[in-house]
Amino acid sequence: MPFTTAAVLAAATLVAIAILARTALTAWNGWLDLQRAQMNRPVEGTGHALGRIDLSDIKERLRKLEAIAAGVDL
Repeated sequence: MPFTTAAVLAAATLVAIAILARTALTAWNGWLDLQRAQMNRPVEGTGHALGRIDLSDIKERLRKLEAIAAGVDL
């Protein structure tokens, strides 16, 4: 049974599509793993001590702005 050109071309196309689909799936899974890793990584500067420092800094700035609004000379 001889293979026709159309059959060989169809088989080659099917193999190429399978390879591309597998490559795309692998890339997609890698991208999802990267996104999961980024979501699980702690963000710098969000520790409790730094949060308190930022909060106290904001409160101090608020006191200064209220003093300026009230006309008090600092």
